[in-house]
Amino acid sequence: MAVGVFDLFSIGIGPSSSHTVGPMRAAAVFAGELKASGKLDRVTSLRVDLYGSLAATGRGHGTMTAVLLGLEGYHPEEILPEQVEERLASIAETGTLNLGGAVEPESGVSLPYGEADMILHPLTVLPRHTNGMKFSVSDADGEVLHEATFFSVGGGFIVREGEEDAAQKELEESKKELPLPFRTAAELMGRCSSKGLGISDIMFINERASRTEEEIREGLLHIWSVMEGCVETSLKREGVLPGGLKVRRRAPDWHERLLKETKDQDPDYRDPKYWQEWVNLIALAVNEENASGGRVVTAPTNGAAGIIPAVLYYALHFAPGMDKATQQDRDDVVVKFLLAAGAVGVLYKEQASISGAEVGCQGEVGSASSMAAAGLAEVMGGSPGQVENAAEIAMEHNLGLTCDPIGGLVQIPCIERNAIAAAKAINAAKMALWGDGTHRVSLDEVIVTMRETGKDMSSKYKETAMGGLAVNVVEC
Repeated sequence: MAVGVFDLFSIGIGPSSSHTVGPMRAAAVFAGELKASGKLDRVTSLRVDLYGSLAATGRGHGTMTAVLLGLEGYHPEEILPEQVEERLASIAETGTLNLGGAVEPESGVSLPYGEADMILHPLTVLPRHTNGMKFSVSDADGEVLHEATFFSVGGGFIVREGEEDAAQKELEESKKELPLPFRTAAELMGRCSSKGLGISDIMFINERASRTEEEIREGLLHIWSVMEGCVETSLKREGVLPGGLKVRRRAPDWHERLLKETKDQDPDYRDPKYWQEWVNLIALAVNEENASGGRVVTAPTNGAAGIIPAVLYYALHFAPGMDKATQQDRDDVVVKFLLAAGAVGVLYKEQASISGAEVGCQGEVGSASSMAAAGLAEVMGGSPGQVENAAEIAMEHNLGLTCDPIGGLVQIPCIERNAIAAAKAINAAKMALWGDGTHRVSLDEVIVTMRETGKDMSSKYKETAMGGLAVNVVEC
């Protein structure tokens, strides 16, 4: 199917969309196929091979545990953090995996599992993508009953080996069914010009090809409610993040300090002079929750999950006129913002990549910043040209951003990087809105540049923990 706003904004668990959400999704697909084949009860052994970046940084990104949960039949958009902890504790205690038994435990197969059943190949990169994984199960005689290789290509999206061309063909065919299809920013601008519509309008019309207007609106408001819930949960957690780096959670203390600054005001009042502190807070809160394996929204990835919520928070609390906005007005802003951001996300997903393991952090934080800038410019009354300019500015100044997390954990520099990128997005939108929409560098040119920069970037700086901060900073 054509990439839509609900593909880019999907609910899952942290800490990584490409290393946690994607592998869990792939493993769940494999388990589902195995059950459907009628061979599940013959399985006596399992083997999982992880390649490239999944193997190099999988421990810090929760890849191994995500795979186990997926093999049990859990899906990232449905499983809750407490279920994760419960199942992992059970697997560790019993040394057995309930293959395919997530929904109905009695329908699964209890399978002995040990670390030796998951083989890591950090220096082997499969041809399609650095995030490769292979699943294989055999019977008591050693006969392979079912096997499959998948690639986690960023944002929780997965592709099966051998079906890449078919998937691309299906994508192109499905796009023909859209009322106003686009693949490039130029095509998107052309649609806006010919129809006299804004970018969010074009995206809304395309979404209506598969959902009702009510479903689109309710779905996007639900996405925002999950983002808000993520922040609320994070603000209640204190202490240090898991993983061994001893990174202290800052969001709860920062929130308390901000509330003290406005203690004599209405509880919902947000002093404009502290707008950046609030934006920083929201971004940090989301990504601290993501780092702890909490429930987040890929936007468009987990590693960049805090940027769009932070900038949307800015739009709802600090944009002109929002102090007098009704709840209906606020809901309209949420829907319009996410649709415009989603339209720009489609451009990155289809022309380049949103995978840090493929193009570096420019593909994650850079694309999220660009999407957020577009969303903000849209709800602040920008023309299609100004919205496109905002997206271009934000990405132009994230080009070359590397992905070199310390210890393979989505913590340093990821958490702070979200806050910095959110501020960049706001500045990009404001700069674009002070212009008339005309600009020298197009969004398409920047997207192509990002893609080519990612190809040229050394693998050391693409989520392998083999270069940059990952090797120059002592972990303990």
